[in-house]
Amino acid sequence: MREFQDKNEWAIILGGSSGLGLATAKKLAKHGMNICVVHRNSRAQIQENEKNFDEIRKENIAFISFNVDALNSEKRECVLSEIKEKLGSKGKVKTLVHSIAKGNLKPMVSENETLSLTKGVLQNDDFQITINAMAISLYDWFQAIFDHKLFADDARIISFTSEGNTKPWKNYAAVSAAKVTLEAISRNIALEFAPFGIRANCIQAGVTNTASLNMIPDSESIKNHTLKRNPFGKLTTPDDVANVVYLLSKDEAAWITGTIIKVDGGESLN
Repeated sequence: MREFQDKNEWAIILGGSSGLGLATAKKLAKHGMNICVVHRNSRAQIQENEKNFDEIRKENIAFISFNVDALNSEKRECVLSEIKEKLGSKGKVKTLVHSIAKGNLKPMVSENETLSLTKGVLQNDDFQITINAMAISLYDWFQAIFDHKLFADDARIISFTSEGNTKPWKNYAAVSAAKVTLEAISRNIALEFAPFGIRANCIQAGVTNTASLNMIPDSESIKNHTLKRNPFGKLTTPDDVANVVYLLSKDEAAWITGTIIKVDGGESLN
């Protein structure tokens, strides 16, 4: 069923060239939604990107991508100007997905005294960079799209959080703080923009084998521990998460807003 086909509805996916964002782009495209991906990748990654983007294009939907810094306000305005032109007078943004993963994974205390003196441990600016990239940028993009009057009458704002929102993990303090901030922003969008038909939710994904996870020190131990504690004995996959983004984008999900939805196969029960 391609329920979004021919409705001229778009998904803007921030961080959509890999992991959860890419899986989401592919899933929504399969159901007929037009896709705009904003990503930041090196030249060496372009070939792989285009291979993935070609899969999306084959779904017979409109597709555009921007390899720019999503955190740069001037770049954001340029992207939105192009999107506005692409959408025309009738196209609207149905779904905004925030999947930006840019944060500092430093410890609060170092076993190496020399490292501590050379800022090898978490500093104030590490928190600021991480929270701005992984949380406040959602509001920056949301507000800009809203100001451009690009949202559909029944728009969905979806972002990704993790169990680190309540559970402390080593080296995860800055990202954990960002996730909590992201959730707070999402809830307030849900509350304050409900009169405009906007719904906002966070998906709390289980441990997923992505590039972002593999950047976390001792990620292999995290995966092994997850396989033991998950009732199904499996890691969460990007497709598991993308499926729920799709469900939240459907008309039937219109009464779900301001909440955190766990997509972890019961992992957080243990």
